[in-house]
Amino acid sequence: MDHLLYLTHRIPYPPNKGDKIRSYHLLKYLAQHYHVHLGTFIDDPDDWQYIDTVKQLCGDTHFASLNPRTARLRSLGALIKNRPLTLDYYRNNDLQEWVKKVIKKLAIKRVLIFSSAMAQYVAGIQQARCIIDFVDIDSDKWCQYATRKPWPMSWLYQREGRLLLRYEQQVACQYDASLFVSEAEADLFKQLAPESAAKIGFFNNGVDSDYFSPGREYPDPYQTNIAAIVFTGAMDYWPNVDAVRWFAQEIFPAVLAKHPNILFYIVGSRPTAAVQELTQLPGIVVTGAVADVRPYLAHAQLAVAPLRIARGLQNKVLEAMSMAKTVIASPQAAEGILATSGKELHIASDSQEFSRIIISILANKAEEHIGETARARILEDYNWERSLMHVKALLTETPTTASEFCKPDKNTWAVPEIPRLTTYKEKQQ
Repeated sequence: MDHLLYLTHRIPYPPNKGDKIRSYHLLKYLAQHYHVHLGTFIDDPDDWQYIDTVKQLCGDTHFASLNPRTARLRSLGALIKNRPLTLDYYRNNDLQEWVKKVIKKLAIKRVLIFSSAMAQYVAGIQQARCIIDFVDIDSDKWCQYATRKPWPMSWLYQREGRLLLRYEQQVACQYDASLFVSEAEADLFKQLAPESAAKIGFFNNGVDSDYFSPGREYPDPYQTNIAAIVFTGAMDYWPNVDAVRWFAQEIFPAVLAKHPNILFYIVGSRPTAAVQELTQLPGIVVTGAVADVRPYLAHAQLAVAPLRIARGLQNKVLEAMSMAKTVIASPQAAEGILATSGKELHIASDSQEFSRIIISILANKAEEHIGETARARILEDYNWERSLMHVKALLTETPTTASEFCKPDKNTWAVPEIPRLTTYKEKQQ
């Protein structure tokens, strides 16, 4: 098997949150076809216990410790260098030296980068075929943050969005292919980086539909004689924090007034103080980390994803759909998901629509057909094996130096065609 260098901004295990789910399944699949050499960061002390598990899938490895507080302070130096803070946040000399040694020692011909921040470690590499999985457009997320923060943070976030987009455009131009988590995300980036449009594609996330299955038996975690609405996700992630605060304060009171036996469960690790304060409101329960999220989904009446800030594909929505749950999502949370509102989930654009849909569903007791069609959609279009076949196809293309892809010629760009990454449904037609 050929050697492949795989760089990720966070250890790809355990697969218990959005980026780790995708990066883990990438690693697991790549390890079946390549000798994978992994360089990554560990930003959560609890994750050091998993390095032996990850090493079993890899050849050479390098795990760099990242203290978020120290990294934030270090990244401020980028303010005087006209650089994105993100790059300095993830800068590490030891990791850089390890990358250089692995490339030289093994004559690496295949490189897969997971997230734009890791592209800096292979800048200038000529002999390898380089693929980047941006996952989503990080620069746009920073711009969204800017609209919801007061000055000076709004200025800082806007600056980060602008400079990071410039860097993303540069990377996309230099790499053999740039991948995203959904067709919608890829199409948006094509508009932002038209010079690289022919090299931009996507592959859908998958769901372990056997694990997230409604056919299993799960203990009921809820109180007797109550119905539960559930939100799942890492609760130190600001878009999730914003989502549950909005739901608890602006949507749930109207629901509770009509259905006094309903509770809103916020299920996820590391809840911030702002999330914990929500328990002072009637009907709100914050669980913190749980050993298994599936019982909370299985026995909930509904799952909600009221995100107002989002990029990419929301695993929380896919997992709930796989569990045959009726999901009510914001347009931002549903973006990129191959599902029709009213058929496989419900999309609500504001607080009034959210509360109206939820009240109606609770009054009718259940919407089994929504859950059934949601599950069918997951089985049809969100399979890891089918999705990751496209990545391997791109990696096995003939290596070409990056410089050949970026030749300005009278305001046009010479870029090669790559296979468009299609969904499984399209391939069957």
